[in-house]
Amino acid sequence: MTKHFKKYATPALVVAAVVSACTMGNESGSDPSPTASPTTSAAPASPTAQDANPFDYVEIVEQVSPSVVTVQTDTGVGSGVVLRSDVIVTNAHVVGQQRDVTIVFADGVRSPGEVVGTDKVTDVAVVRTERTNLPVPPYRTDLPKPGERAVAIGSPLGFQNSVTAGIISGLHRDIPGSAASTPSLVDLIQTDASISPGNSGGALLDAQGRVVGINEAYIPPVAGAVSIGFAIPSATVLDVAEQLLADGTATHPYLGVSVGRLTPAIQQQLGADVDSGAVVLFVDPNAPAARAGVQHGDVIVELAGKQVHSVEDLLEALRQTEPGQQAPLVVVRGEERQQLTVTIGSQSG
Repeated sequence: MTKHFKKYATPALVVAAVVSACTMGNESGSDPSPTASPTTSAAPASPTAQDANPFDYVEIVEQVSPSVVTVQTDTGVGSGVVLRSDVIVTNAHVVGQQRDVTIVFADGVRSPGEVVGTDKVTDVAVVRTERTNLPVPPYRTDLPKPGERAVAIGSPLGFQNSVTAGIISGLHRDIPGSAASTPSLVDLIQTDASISPGNSGGALLDAQGRVVGINEAYIPPVAGAVSIGFAIPSATVLDVAEQLLADGTATHPYLGVSVGRLTPAIQQQLGADVDSGAVVLFVDPNAPAARAGVQHGDVIVELAGKQVHSVEDLLEALRQTEPGQQAPLVVVRGEERQQLTVTIGSQSG
């Protein structure tokens, strides 16, 4: 059930990156398929994890491995992490459309799992298990720093509770071109800890054994990459998971536009006096953007004070707004630069 984001083209958009989500399918892994209060779903770190030597991977792995599981579906295998004593958090693309999955724990015990909710915007899903009293690992809601050590645990290629190590390579990463395929692949943590098909939904840990992210995707070697993987930050995971557990859905800021990359050809066609931005391909009638005066062919260059040089920039800026918030929106229309005011809407994922 590996999800490949291959080269994709529309008349107004070309996606250049090749990205794979890290779920292993049953057929050679090639089936097509990203700030909450930690008190509600994250247990405090145990003395063992907090006191561990930051270079002692053995102790970290022994502490956290019981909290990392394998998620089996009819079409593939992924990973998951204990969120509550009877709840697992994983990726939405791991469970797909299925409502019933099988959870395999580190001790070999298997338990039925019911998918409580999925969110395609962030690619987060929560599963409730029949097995209870599961060990909840500590979740770190502040972002790690580039250069910090990182440990990834999951089930790559079906090898349960496999461990890889590296560092945090970067923050707020947007996989180039990915926004056209899925809005989940923005604002991610980058790591060089090896991530492979089957790692999706597994844990990315810091040197104290705290979950800093849920593994999401990687750029495969065929694209020229070496150890470039990505994880959804824990703060995002916890926020969305709490919403899914509350009512099965998660709400996100909404503009109501379809956008694409500004290429030189499109720039010339539009006569746009700007070199970068997000081109508006379609405006949903009655959506917030339409009410603000956004038009087809506009190039969005700023939202809520954040510069927009790409589709990913726009999605990242939008995620940092709140439904109901009034925000400045700057567009370039031909040779004119116009500042609009948009009232951010809401959308369930």
